[in-house]
Amino acid sequence: MEAGVVHLDTHVVVWLYSGLLDLIPSRIALAINENSLRVSPIVALEIQYLYETGRITIPADTILEDLDLRIGLRLDRMSFARVARQSLLEKWTRDPFDRLIVAQARIRQVPLLTKDKTIRKHYKNARW
Repeated sequence: MEAGVVHLDTHVVVWLYSGLLDLIPSRIALAINENSLRVSPIVALEIQYLYETGRITIPADTILEDLDLRIGLRLDRMSFARVARQSLLEKWTRDPFDRLIVAQARIRQVPLLTKDKTIRKHYKNARW
């Protein structure tokens, strides 16, 4: 387990970038302010997918670079092969993004900050 580290789900990253802080509960905002912030690289891909499909208007690189500068958000550089192997065990969803995001947090044994109820049901270290 990495002390003082939390992983963020995709929607939390987009909300932070967009300044939609009122969508984030105060206890989660406190966790964001008090810990080192990491995301799985698959979050970058999911953000880019949202951009390319018109669901958001800013590309992934812009969002992640800005949040790196503003709040120290970093990509977790764990081996993709290791994350992919763990994701094979995340059989509770067909969503490849969720499987990989949860797999990476699970391997690290760190909290994953997410509003997603399904993730929270299946990953005991998910918080909202």
